[in-house]
Amino acid sequence: MQRLYGRSGLAILEEWFTLIDRLQGGDLDTQLREVNDFFNRRVRWLEDTQIWGTEDYWATPLETMGKRQGDCEDYSIAKYVTLKELGVPGSKLRMIYVRARIGRSQINQAHMVLGYYETPSAVPQVLDNLVPSITPASQRTDLDPVFSFNSEGLWAGGSSQSRADPVARLSRWRSVIERMQQQGFLS
Repeated sequence: MQRLYGRSGLAILEEWFTLIDRLQGGDLDTQLREVNDFFNRRVRWLEDTQIWGTEDYWATPLETMGKRQGDCEDYSIAKYVTLKELGVPGSKLRMIYVRARIGRSQINQAHMVLGYYETPSAVPQVLDNLVPSITPASQRTDLDPVFSFNSEGLWAGGSSQSRADPVARLSRWRSVIERMQQQGFLS
């Protein structure tokens, strides 16, 4: 981290390790809230073209922390990986690709959030970089789910049944998993 991102990169990585140590074995609501806050407060939202010079790049948590910049996919991936590091089962976490209605104009924009599902058919709790509080998806009338995925499955809309292998179907997910593995993360 220091070689790639300097002292700032090393500092945020140390903060992340401290967060994981402090939350390990803690109650789930605290883990969700503090992980959501950690990234929302430390990572500045920018478009991929500004950060990476490409249209759509899914960054690993280390890349996001190192740059201290990311877009919605980067926030969601970093929160997903961090919660898995804390022992939250990956089966209860999904990145949710949504159409978000932004502001009063009701413009629909592609967006990604992280969902925590108590059970496969439960209404997920939504962790979002646009809205600081964690709320049930049923209260997020500004979001229309398109599909969701994690390392184990790919779901269409609000379905509780996985339809495909996400690594096979989502090349950007496959790419970020490969880079995370090179960086020492498990998928």
